[in-house]
Amino acid sequence: MAGLDVKQSDGRVVFRVKVVPGSSRTAVRGLLDGMLKVKVAAAAEKGKANDCLIVFVAKELGVKKKAIEIVKGNTNPVKQLAVDGVSVEYVIGKFGVDRR
Repeated sequence: MAGLDVKQSDGRVVFRVKVVPGSSRTAVRGLLDGMLKVKVAAAAEKGKANDCLIVFVAKELGVKKKAIEIVKGNTNPVKQLAVDGVSVEYVIGKFGVDRR
């Protein structure tokens, strides 16, 4: 099984996330083609799903919300996140997946 495709870039950790909005609760639901699949308990309207994703990832990684940036895919279900203050190994350990 391929793991999460996580990279170090410009001092930040970068990885892709497939967001599925409108779930009953926010949680990681595994991997999909090297991306982290996250169901969020918010609708895909007016940035609510993005905000929910950022709050969730920040909590899971133990960083502040402002340490997370959506680099690509602001209006797309597939997003690229950049996170300050963590290592590749830490992200892999937190989400329980292997590096590709």
